Amino acid sequence: MPPSPMPPDAAAARAVVPWRARVGGGLRVLLPAVALAIMLGVIFHLQPRAMSYVGLRLLLNFALPLMFAAMAQLCVIAASDIDLGLGPFIGLVNVLSARLLVEQPAAGTAALALCVLAYAGMGAFIAARRLPSIVVTLGASFVWLGFALLILPTPGGSSPAWLAALVRLRPPLVPLPVVFAAGLAVLGHVLFMRSSYGVVLRGMGGAPQAVARAGWSLLVGRAVLYGLAGVFGVCAGLLLTGLNTTGDANFGTPYTLLSIAAVIVGGGEFVGGVVAPTGAVLGAFIMLLTGSLLSFMNVSTDWQLGVQGVILIVVLGLRAVQRRAAR
Repeated sequence: MPPSPMPPDAAAARAVVPWRARVGGGLRVLLPAVALAIMLGVIFHLQPRAMSYVGLRLLLNFALPLMFAAMAQLCVIAASDIDLGLGPFIGLVNVLSARLLVEQPAAGTAALALCVLAYAGMGAFIAARRLPSIVVTLGASFVWLGFALLILPTPGGSSPAWLAALVRLRPPLVPLPVVFAAGLAVLGHVLFMRSSYGVVLRGMGGAPQAVARAGWSLLVGRAVLYGLAGVFGVCAGLLLTGLNTTGDANFGTPYTLLSIAAVIVGGGEFVGGVVAPTGAVLGAFIMLLTGSLLSFMNVSTDWQLGVQGVILIVVLGLRAVQRRAAR
């Protein structure tokens, strides 16, 4: 007996569902870009001088450490984990670079390498003992802060000359933060979205059992993700030192929540290994420009954290609507 023809409604449903899925995926990519364009448009309207090369440089300069902090958090979120110690870790790197890189460059370089190894070891420990990352990274945050205070109890130190010169570079046409953003977005996209091992790394958070059945080590994979987070965190701390030209154990504290918000606003998910490197970079700009936008609107800085929280809630709400539309 020949199979009965598919009802028209069922055929239409099968045609619509992929279309909705494609639209949902496109919105995930476009949302942070559109939001950033709108914010810049409002800022340029309120402060036309910000549209110049110098204006953009001043506006976006402190996005440099935040972009790398967002990429560090993205590596951890790719494993469906959350790093609550990233801010203090960046503060530790800031202190090490302001104190040791100037006085003892070899010792400072070795200390920064040990920081990366410690982060990779933390990921391996979480995987080996099957511990919740939120607890381990929170405990580690006190360790990073304690070491930072032991090395530099009060603000001080100075930035290495090469680091201060790096953040003062003025490339042609576009400011340095835009150049770094483009390079970091390409690097993250190739690493996580285009490389074969990037699929495995994202699978650590999306389908760990399938990754293990395919012969990949979950312990090694998590250690690699946390090691990459350590590398990006070290870069964030170094850039923070170059911008502030001094060290302070508390400089990195805000970057914990800002980095999480940047990843989520940029299209990432807390679970499932869903990350968007380009979106995370755009999310870093969005979270940074929130404060500038409020300042240009003569809104008290006390509202800044509240507005950033509202942005995160709105994005998560839109994401829920997007998922329902894609079904």
